[in-house]
Amino acid sequence: MKILLLGEYNASHFNLKQGLLALGHEVLLVGHGDGFKKRPADILFKQKFQVGFWYYIRRVVHVLSGIDLNSMNIARQFRINQDKFRGFDVVQLINERPFGCLPKTETKLLSFIFKHNQKVFLLSNGTDYISVKFALEGKYRYGILTPYFNKRGTRKDFLPALIYLSAGHKALHKFVYRNIKGVFSSDLDYFLPLEGHPKHLGLMPHPIWLENLPFQSLDTSKKIVIFHGINSKNYFKKGNDIFEEALKKLQLTHSDKVIIKTVRDLPHQIYLESYNDAHIIMDMVYAYDQGYNALEGMAKGKVVFTGAEKEWLDYYQLKEDQVAINALPDANQIYEKLCGLVENPERITSIGKAARAFVEKIHDAHLIASRSVRIWQAH
Repeated sequence: MKILLLGEYNASHFNLKQGLLALGHEVLLVGHGDGFKKRPADILFKQKFQVGFWYYIRRVVHVLSGIDLNSMNIARQFRINQDKFRGFDVVQLINERPFGCLPKTETKLLSFIFKHNQKVFLLSNGTDYISVKFALEGKYRYGILTPYFNKRGTRKDFLPALIYLSAGHKALHKFVYRNIKGVFSSDLDYFLPLEGHPKHLGLMPHPIWLENLPFQSLDTSKKIVIFHGINSKNYFKKGNDIFEEALKKLQLTHSDKVIIKTVRDLPHQIYLESYNDAHIIMDMVYAYDQGYNALEGMAKGKVVFTGAEKEWLDYYQLKEDQVAINALPDANQIYEKLCGLVENPERITSIGKAARAFVEKIHDAHLIASRSVRIWQAH
C-alpha cells in the first residue's frame, strides 16, 4: 500500500513508518519535528514563528490584525508540496490538528487531504477535543487538567489544552470525524474518553522501534542514578513539580545512596543518551498509561515512574508496579516508592527486565504496523 503519515507526536509516526517499511509498504512521513524534540520526517514543515523573535512578531501581528503568521507559513509550505499529498491508499492523521494551525487553516489543508486520497484514519494522540472535554468534566480520578483545578500553574500554562474547547476547535473536531473512516486511541488515556464512540476502532498501542533501544543491564552495586527530564512547556501538566518535591526529600534522606540527574528541554536523541547510566526515570504523573518517553526508557530496561493505573493493569492483566511504577499526584507516595527501590535494589533489576519484555510483547513497531494494516484494509 501507499501510505501517508501526517503529523508527528513524539516518535509515533516515525516508528510506525519503520514497521510499515519492513512489511514492504511505501510510506511518506510529513511532520514538523514536534518542537524542540526535533523528530525526523520525509517532508519537514518549518515552524519559525513558534519560538524566539519570530514568535514575538507573530503575537504582535495577531493582536493587531487577527492574522496568524504560523498558519500562513504552514499553508504556504503545504501548497509548495501539495502534489506529493495525493493518491494515497491510506492516510493517518497524528491527531485532529496534525498541521498545528488555527482551525480555519487546518480545515482547508485537511479538506485537500480528504478529497485527494482514498481512506483517512485518525490517531487520538496528544490533546484533542474529546480528551480535554473528558478531563474538564472530571470523568478521570485525575487527569491532565487536575493541576489546573488545583491551581498549580496558571491558565496560560494550560492554554495549549484548553484551546481545544473553543468553538473553532470544536468545529474542526466535528469536520474531521465526519470525514475519517475511524479513530484509534494510542493508549488508555485516550481510550477511556473514546470508549463507546461509534468511530472508535479500539486501542492501537504506541509503536516502539526496538532496534534503536538496546536493553541495558543495571548495575545496582553503586549509587542508584535517578533521572528527571523536564519539558518546561508542560512542567505542571506532567507533574514535574511533584517529582521535584519528592526528589528533594529523597536527596535529604538518601544522599549516600542516590545520584539525582535533572535536565530540561533536550532534543530527543540527546535526551535518550542522557539517561543511559540511569536506573530510575521520572516520567509523568497525570496519566493512566505510558507515553513515548516512558516506553523508550522501559525498553532500555529502566524503572519508570509514569502512568500505570488500575485500568491499565486490568487491560494488560498485570500486577501493580510489575513493569512500571504508578506515579500518583502525591509527592509523599512517590517518595515512599523511591525509598522502597533504593533500599531494595534487586527490585530495580527485576522490574527493568519485566519492562523490556512488556514493550517487546505489546509495543514492537513491527506488530503495531501489521495490526494497523489489517484494520485499515478491513475498512
